[in-house]
Amino acid sequence: MGAGRYGMCRGGAAPADKNLYCPPHPAVCAALEPAAVPRLLKVQFPEFSEITEISKIKRTIRAYMTYVNHLPPLNRQFVAHFGEMGSRWGINRTVGQMYALIFLSPRPLNADEIAETLEFSRSNVSMGLKELQAWRLVKLSHQPGDRREYFEAPKDVWEIFRVLAEERRRREIEPTLSMLRMALLEEPSSDEERHAQERMREMHELIDRLMTWFDDVQRLAPETAMQLMGMGTAVTRVLEFKDRLTGKGSHSPKSNPSGV
Repeated sequence: MGAGRYGMCRGGAAPADKNLYCPPHPAVCAALEPAAVPRLLKVQFPEFSEITEISKIKRTIRAYMTYVNHLPPLNRQFVAHFGEMGSRWGINRTVGQMYALIFLSPRPLNADEIAETLEFSRSNVSMGLKELQAWRLVKLSHQPGDRREYFEAPKDVWEIFRVLAEERRRREIEPTLSMLRMALLEEPSSDEERHAQERMREMHELIDRLMTWFDDVQRLAPETAMQLMGMGTAVTRVLEFKDRLTGKGSHSPKSNPSGV
């Protein structure tokens, strides 16, 4: 057990930093909720309430948080990958890693935990959390007895995909559709403009049809939507059969003398 205020740790080793209080057994530390750290210190060390060196207390809590927030290799690999992919999805590396960390976490995380785990500055974490909230990819929550804000990702992966798709649509697709509609209202003054307008019309029709399909899928229950996505080849066969019946397919009776 312990050997005085700064004696042997309950894990069996002397504390590395003499300015830190000796922590409990690592198994206990691993199960801690961050908000419980100060209470645990006070229980383990009655003199804790008499200490006024705030920096010493902060270093103690930081040591606990470093242990609690240690990421396994698999988690770190996932977080690193999301950081690399973030720029391709319209967000920066920092925000991508933060979202991956929150997504994998079994409990809500506060800004201090995120900064400590990913070794980011507190200001970068604050800006990243604001961006994730703007994308509606994280939800804000509070813990009893804790004034800090905690963040968590939606539990349903389909909900995450739906929100992400909606935001991409609002930020990227809708401005494009608006521009195309305005261009199609213009009166072309040359053959080149007429050709360009026809190409724009084709693009507008395709995007508009995709958005109509997307709206229909959005109204489906997650289970139904997943079943629909798993029917890709079956839907293709149905459409091919329909084209044959209506004579629109390349293998329709009209285009195939054998009638097969």
